[in-house]
Amino acid sequence: MSFCQKIVDLISQNLDEITSLKATKMEKADGSFVSKGDLLVQELVFQYCNENLPEHQLISEEFAPFDNAEWDESASFVVLDPIDGTENFVSGLREWGVGISIYTNGMHQESCIYLPELREVAITGQPLERFSSRIHGLSSSLNKQDLEKLPEGFEYRIIGCSMYNMLSAVKGSYARFENVKGVHCWDVLPGLNLALEHNVKAFVDGVPYQGQILFPTKKYKILLEA
Repeated sequence: MSFCQKIVDLISQNLDEITSLKATKMEKADGSFVSKGDLLVQELVFQYCNENLPEHQLISEEFAPFDNAEWDESASFVVLDPIDGTENFVSGLREWGVGISIYTNGMHQESCIYLPELREVAITGQPLERFSSRIHGLSSSLNKQDLEKLPEGFEYRIIGCSMYNMLSAVKGSYARFENVKGVHCWDVLPGLNLALEHNVKAFVDGVPYQGQILFPTKKYKILLEA
């Protein structure tokens, strides 16, 4: 059993407690929300990783203690987004997910996207059902002026969860997904690496992605295209 599968099973075993915390949102300095559900998932995963991957440094949306002087791309990391789509989670929507990417000595080992309430999971090395679509997925960071500039002739979807969006692009449920405003590594590393595995074109800041870890506190523009 893969390491990511063990983490998925751990989250699944605690899902009732996690979802019971939807009404516990707290506003962060940047205006976004964090919930006690986010913090519980982080606690569960970090504890498991500390016990089973003690040589790996832990990075998450709520814990990214790095600056340029301390960063070493050749080190070993577990990158976690404990709840991607917290706004959805605390609003009672089911489109939220957990993202995990594991790097050992700078090399990607495995990644996972888990959408617990939609009962979907994608893990490195496991097969995925594929679809053909004309839908273009867009980031929820777009404002009204951005939307008015979109070209005609396409079906568009805006769902505020990077894990959902990137998995949809990897499966072909979206013809493409684009985030033009920029997101952090924990939002996108699982989707980028799963895209490479399933022969979906993946670009970071306009350059083909090649499996590398991304610096935690920088934002990146993303494009996935079947």
